[in-house]
Amino acid sequence: MDIGDLLVQRGLITADQRTSAVALGNGSAARLDRAVVELGYAAEEDVLEQLADELGMRYVDLTQLDVSPELLAKFPTSPLYKHVLLPLEEKAGKVYVAVSDPFDVEALQELATLTGLKLRAVLAPREQILRQIKEHLGVGGDTINELIRARGDDGVELLEELSAESGELAEQAQSASVIRLVNELLVEALNLGASDVHIEPAERGLTVRFRVDGLLRVQSVPAEINHFFAAIVTRLKIMAHLNIAEKRLPQDGRIQLRVSGREIDVRVSIIPMIHGEGIVLRLLDKQRMKFDLESAGMQEKDYKTFRELITMPHGIVLVTGPTGSGKTTTLYSALNAIKTPETKIITVEDPVEYHTQGISQIQVHSRIGLTFAAGLRSILRHDPDVVLIGEVRDSETAQSAIQASLTGHLVFSTLHTNDAPGSFTRLIDMGVEPYLVASTVEGILAQRLLRTLCKHCKQPYVPKEDDIPPEFPEPRPEVLYRAAGCRECSNTGYRGRTGIHELLKTDAVVRRLCIERADAGQIREYCLRQGMTTLRQSGFYKVADGITSIDEVMRVTRGDA
Repeated sequence: MDIGDLLVQRGLITADQRTSAVALGNGSAARLDRAVVELGYAAEEDVLEQLADELGMRYVDLTQLDVSPELLAKFPTSPLYKHVLLPLEEKAGKVYVAVSDPFDVEALQELATLTGLKLRAVLAPREQILRQIKEHLGVGGDTINELIRARGDDGVELLEELSAESGELAEQAQSASVIRLVNELLVEALNLGASDVHIEPAERGLTVRFRVDGLLRVQSVPAEINHFFAAIVTRLKIMAHLNIAEKRLPQDGRIQLRVSGREIDVRVSIIPMIHGEGIVLRLLDKQRMKFDLESAGMQEKDYKTFRELITMPHGIVLVTGPTGSGKTTTLYSALNAIKTPETKIITVEDPVEYHTQGISQIQVHSRIGLTFAAGLRSILRHDPDVVLIGEVRDSETAQSAIQASLTGHLVFSTLHTNDAPGSFTRLIDMGVEPYLVASTVEGILAQRLLRTLCKHCKQPYVPKEDDIPPEFPEPRPEVLYRAAGCRECSNTGYRGRTGIHELLKTDAVVRRLCIERADAGQIREYCLRQGMTTLRQSGFYKVADGITSIDEVMRVTRGDA
């Protein structure tokens, strides 16, 4: 039976969709099944199930199966990568191999010829097979096998010209296969939504970890990659315009890439360690960044208050939290919310992470004396209405921010404190007079990021009395959700992150407590009596809305009293 007729008969597609799919497939009946999936008319799983039934083949869901490493060891990895094949199990002298294309007979014949084994094909979705191959054989395994042969890269385009480097190691690092291997690591990290890539040398090999949704995941890589670690480091140094001969001192650089049409900014940090140079790559996907204050995840009352703060004519608004808690994203969302042609906005940052139209941005260069404080003093002569300082890290920057606010400017900045009330004591500890802190700081937003439950697999449950913490806000919901795990979320149960917030708006009492040098605990107690929502309470509201789980809130807010 014709594939198109089969899919129409079984209700997967309509006759009109069949015509469109045939046109896409250039009339090739063997490819119509793929055209149907590519056009979004049907899911690959549904198409494969119908084909398996019609062809008398077996369809398998790889998320429910365990792949045997011992069986994989019997096969050369190159054809597995090349043809997307995955040996599953061996029974009665036959090895069952997962394929995603039932018509690619030559691929199975090639594998059978190389191994001398009797093979039988079973159908499985292509993405599932690829995921299992990468999990068991490692990212870049095919490239490792091909390092002897020169091969081109894979759609990763550098946006800056590289400097010419000489030497044996530089030549190896610039070989097509090493370039492809580095590109594969970057592409895989982007596909998983990673914010950072950690490449760490150890005594017994190389560890690659991706930070996804705030947590590090060990990434499987072939053991043979250890032999090419020096070439990988050199390749990254060349891409980041760093000194490839310097192996004793830390180096920081930047790589600008275009991957599948998306512009990616990569911050490179290289630090010498006992067993070699450790590398951390911070990935900034400009197209994924959305600077929208409404989608920041604030409670309605906090959102309204924060909007009032960022539209004040002068004063200081601080966003606090640890590294990676989304402070810069929140501040840029605030700038976008108030940005108009009539408003002059200037930022001083280290580094400038996001390039934004309509905002003048300055990059700090401490080595030549362009610090936060020096930059701030200079930009005040440019008549700004709003100033963003990347971070208040020392007394000089704090004093400059205070002076800028006193002279009629609205100043945004970040500060590293655990909660909002602690920001007052932190500034005073930096040497700023308490009365100046009290008179200029208008509001402080403490922030954390917590993981959101995967929409495809989150499980509803009726909580017991002991399951709900005593500080959970009333009314308590009858049904909550918890993490389960599926292929969409890599079996973590979570996908994506959202913010939780603690907003303190300065009033007369807070100013008096600050002038009296009251500790952060006293300020916190007063603000709680006035109805301030803590980070943990903000998280519990998201639990009640089914966005996240109690376990995730407790993990992120362990230090929140």
